[in-house]
Amino acid sequence: MKEVETQQDAFLAERFELALERIGGLADPDQQDSGASQRYASYFRETAAYVKKLLVEWDDQMHQRLEDIPLTVLRERNHRLYADILPERYETCYGNPAYAVSLFGEDTGRLLAFLYAELHSQIAAVYEKDREALTIRMELFLEIYQAFVCAREEGKDAPAYEELRQIVYWFVSDYSETETEKRVRSQLDPGQDFLLRIVMDSDLSDSRYLYYYGEYITGNEEKLAAYLYGLPEETIGRMADTFTEGYRIGFEVGGKDMSRKKTVNLRYPAGFERVIRQAVLNFRRMGLEPVIYRVSESIFHKRGMSRVGFAGAQANQQYAYDHREDQALYLDKKYTARRLEGLKRAYEAAKELAYVHGGPACLEGFGEAPFAPREKKEALRLGREQQRLAVEYAAASGELVNRYIKGEERSFTIIAFPMPEIGERFAEIFDAVIAVNTLDYALYRDIQQTMIRALDAADFVRITGCGKNRTALTVALQPLQDPQRETKFENCVADVNIPVGEVFTSPALEGTNGLLHVTRVYLNGLEYRDLELTFTDGMVTDYRCGNFSSEAENRKYVRDTVLFHHNSLPMGEFAIGTNTTAYMAARKFGIADKLPILIAEKTGPHFAVGDTCYSHSEDLPVRNPDGREMIARDNACSRRRLDGDMAGAYFNCHTDITIPYDELGELTAVASDGREQAIIRNGRFVLPGCEELNGPMVHSAIDDTGLSY
Repeated sequence: MKEVETQQDAFLAERFELALERIGGLADPDQQDSGASQRYASYFRETAAYVKKLLVEWDDQMHQRLEDIPLTVLRERNHRLYADILPERYETCYGNPAYAVSLFGEDTGRLLAFLYAELHSQIAAVYEKDREALTIRMELFLEIYQAFVCAREEGKDAPAYEELRQIVYWFVSDYSETETEKRVRSQLDPGQDFLLRIVMDSDLSDSRYLYYYGEYITGNEEKLAAYLYGLPEETIGRMADTFTEGYRIGFEVGGKDMSRKKTVNLRYPAGFERVIRQAVLNFRRMGLEPVIYRVSESIFHKRGMSRVGFAGAQANQQYAYDHREDQALYLDKKYTARRLEGLKRAYEAAKELAYVHGGPACLEGFGEAPFAPREKKEALRLGREQQRLAVEYAAASGELVNRYIKGEERSFTIIAFPMPEIGERFAEIFDAVIAVNTLDYALYRDIQQTMIRALDAADFVRITGCGKNRTALTVALQPLQDPQRETKFENCVADVNIPVGEVFTSPALEGTNGLLHVTRVYLNGLEYRDLELTFTDGMVTDYRCGNFSSEAENRKYVRDTVLFHHNSLPMGEFAIGTNTTAYMAARKFGIADKLPILIAEKTGPHFAVGDTCYSHSEDLPVRNPDGREMIARDNACSRRRLDGDMAGAYFNCHTDITIPYDELGELTAVASDGREQAIIRNGRFVLPGCEELNGPMVHSAIDDTGLSY
């Protein structure tokens, strides 16, 4: 077996060297004739020059340890690898579909922009010394280049677009299984420890360690690392303990056996390593070995704009947005089936690792400038049939993964802290967020239980907006059979979903009707202005926003990024956020538009479109602190799983949309006999027993700048 592996390694090394030599020749600025027609010569020469930059970095690391390189040099090398896609240079970058299309026409321009982006995605492969990943992409580049050479020899300006598309198609088809197996292994195998070793073995007082990852690094990440290094050990311990205890309590509250688990997936942004190192030690004391994998920018793994895993800074969000649907080049039924089969084989090969995997522990950073994307007609977009296939794949892959990492046996936790780019008052904001993340569990538990008693007596909840907010919504609640032992809402305190502060349910779909409107909201890093969703019997039946001048563009934006190409989604969650401390901190520091969903959802009532909070674990009993069982874990969609209709039961998305208190006119629980109990009116809690939640809003009526709320 080792002899076979040695032969394979030797063959791969030979392919690598051949590709390297040929690309080096193409990148030579003195070469007058690239072989392609004059129109395309600069593209191939400059793209080859970029690949050569990657290979120079590879070679430099082979001969010099990063630990021995001065910080100024590491910064320059990092910038050199990302400079071409940064906003200031992006307008004339071949990775910009608009620029490529302006030069090469619609079809060929889009494909060449994709090729550039796929090559650009391999910076991490250089740092991790993944020879295979680099080799197959260099060979793709050379195969497409050769098609242009042959076309020129035949007297043509360029090969037929379909010929080029077929090259891309067979590239992704041929290597899909290999790439999937590597990705699954990186998510489950603690032996894949490249990132973990940086966290545990580096000198965290020296910000050079940030440049060992191969991610884009800015002054923001350097400042964060330095700030955290300067915090007292006690503060770091408190942050890490809140994070890891939330994970442990998630298993406890869910009635899940954590002793059967051996690994936990850690996700975090670069700069938080001091907290993550302490979290690793905490998890090891629990018997869990961390697995860290990075966000992938490659066509094989990315899904839209989502960034799941460890990540550095995002060099250019518009660049990422432009390439979010590059799979439109090749996505068809045959490829989808092959990809699913490859995923199944990958999990089967790693099933023992999957069985002992406990789920993710996520630390998020926030504070970046809100991003409002520009729609470009030149960017690749999925057609309607491809959208259907993408939805089907997401459902099938989600179900497949759940067979190996069972929802009823795994848990998670998530916590968020600000990054320095949030503003000049970063240190104050950081302290405020630590306070928000460590609020009194018992106080909120008891107040929220009072709220749940009122909600349990209701048949539905009526929600209306105020001011410019046009919300007029009725949310139907699921009935109780035994009110003494059952409840409709989960009392969510600080466990998996940090910080404390919400009660939530899976609404009854039938009878849930009306308009949900927010004047401005940020979801998954994207801005939405005047977002509207109309519900009929719990399903989205109409939608729009006010981002673009064209109504068609607005509807497409919402369908692509909120509905994720589904024709409709159910209201999977209705919740009432109770964390007025977080709300007022956001107002005080002017950061409401920068809060992550994790905190924003606690600052008002929120509504999730997509799956329920109990996706794939509906049959596992959940009890509130008072001992009553939360019975609203299903809805009419998720119950389809009982008939074997998994595609109809799960949508593999869950997007929370929050109405802030200052846009809320009324939230009232209404019983079957017509009795009404107001819970919130004009942005204040009016239910007896909940008045203490108004304290932060009353006491912070004027902030330290003198501005009144």
